[in-house]
Amino acid sequence: MNVSFIEIQFGTPAFDESIALRDKILRQPLGLSFKESDIEQEYAQVHLAGYSPSGEMVAILVLMPNEDGVAKMRQVAIDDACQGMGIGKALVEFSEIWAKENGVKTITMSARETAVPFYQKLGYTKTGRRFKEVTIPHYKMHKDLL
Repeated sequence: MNVSFIEIQFGTPAFDESIALRDKILRQPLGLSFKESDIEQEYAQVHLAGYSPSGEMVAILVLMPNEDGVAKMRQVAIDDACQGMGIGKALVEFSEIWAKENGVKTITMSARETAVPFYQKLGYTKTGRRFKEVTIPHYKMHKDLL
């Protein structure tokens, strides 16, 4: 599937779509939901979305840049019907291009244990020990973009 990627803005209808997609893929399977305080914290974060040729949002990724050249990747979600098509890889690569163009030198993340092999194939390194976040096992990971 040919997917186009763009940055979307907080508080727009596209942002609302991203909340719905992330809720469906990341939260509902764990019996969790977004709290208003979770959403409010995303105001200054970067939201990168992937759209199908028909205009449907099928992928979302959030970057949380800070002033020291590091950005935390979070809330990566690909619609169930589109998983396994290379969209996740393309979205991560798009986020890395955005990051480099905006002065980010390193991307970090807390990756779900099941996603670690995916990120390792994209050059991310697992660091530290396994830990629980949102009720499931995670690992810290990072990639230097230089």
